[in-house]
Amino acid sequence: MAELKERLLPPKPSFATATPAASNPQEPSAACAGHRPLFQGMDFLGLKKRGQGRRSWICVDSTTGGSQVIEVDKFTMMRRCDLPARDLRLLDPLFVYPSTILGREKAIVVNLEQIRCIITADEVFLLNSSDVYVLQYVAELQRRLTAHSVDALAGGSTPPDCLPFEFRALEVALEAACTFLDAQVAELEIEAYPALDELTSKISTLNLEHVRRLKSRLVALTRRVQKARDEIEQLMDDDGDMAEMYLTEKKRRKEASFYSDQSMQGFGCIGAGVSVSAPVSPVSSPPEPRKLVEKNLSLARSRQEDSMKSSGNTENVEELEMLLEAYFVVIDSTLNKLTSLKEYIDDTEDFINIQLTFATSFSTDLVGSRNLYKLACLALKENWVKFTKLY
Repeated sequence: MAELKERLLPPKPSFATATPAASNPQEPSAACAGHRPLFQGMDFLGLKKRGQGRRSWICVDSTTGGSQVIEVDKFTMMRRCDLPARDLRLLDPLFVYPSTILGREKAIVVNLEQIRCIITADEVFLLNSSDVYVLQYVAELQRRLTAHSVDALAGGSTPPDCLPFEFRALEVALEAACTFLDAQVAELEIEAYPALDELTSKISTLNLEHVRRLKSRLVALTRRVQKARDEIEQLMDDDGDMAEMYLTEKKRRKEASFYSDQSMQGFGCIGAGVSVSAPVSPVSSPPEPRKLVEKNLSLARSRQEDSMKSSGNTENVEELEMLLEAYFVVIDSTLNKLTSLKEYIDDTEDFINIQLTFATSFSTDLVGSRNLYKLACLALKENWVKFTKLY
């Protein structure tokens, strides 16, 4: 019986028969030696290093228009542009995110099709890529910055209708995205309309499969164009989001506030020195001059900031809104082309369904007519047999 039980039962694992010496905590036990990792084959350390490793960025300077390639890790870029990790995740080529334009305190995060960049008041950081549209973006931005600097040197002053650097960089990104999407739509139209005409003239499995693939591309492209259009429209409808994108204006106000604080501290020190050396009457003790100076300067600074916000933001919002509206018209026209193509595909499907329905009904009628003909022939034959028997 013991031999039969030993043959039928599976052998015991090696770690189950551990010796007492292996229970020493300083020595690795057989159970630990035979234990397999929970997620075998998953290199989480490599994934973590790849997410936090250095990336190649193209940096375009606002003053000179020059570009250089830099190697920066994720945390350095977060500190340099004052951005959270979730914003940089939108630019990661390992992930696929829809079109997004975000205005932050010191930067604008742009994810529009092939263009993934961070725009600040002084420079643009663009993910280094060999894509044609990325290289065209850098070249076009450098060309516009160079032309602007030449005009400024020739005229001696900046034109009043000139956009700040961040808006010019955003304009080039919008132009590149709209051009890319419009090129995709034009390529789809060139291939789709002849295929649909061929399908209406000859219904075959090959033509139906070709149109099915074209319709799948149409649905995916429509989703991308619709998301870019909605993103621009949502940005135009929110004055607060547009106000966050005035990086040059916010930088100028911060510098003005810093200089006013420095002057306030210097003037307060002078007032404090006068108050120490001046005689004080024992009858009446007026408030300290330093407190009066600080109060007056704080009131003046708050009034100045309120006036700058009320006078400057409205004009700048309208200027940015007009810029966004121009490219909203372009992307909306691209979406209308896709809508017209979809309607043409639907009309073609309706026409094919009508043809198939007519062909099915005609074949059914033809089969019914053949059956009636056969029945008539049989009846005629039976009548002929009866007639021959009678005569």
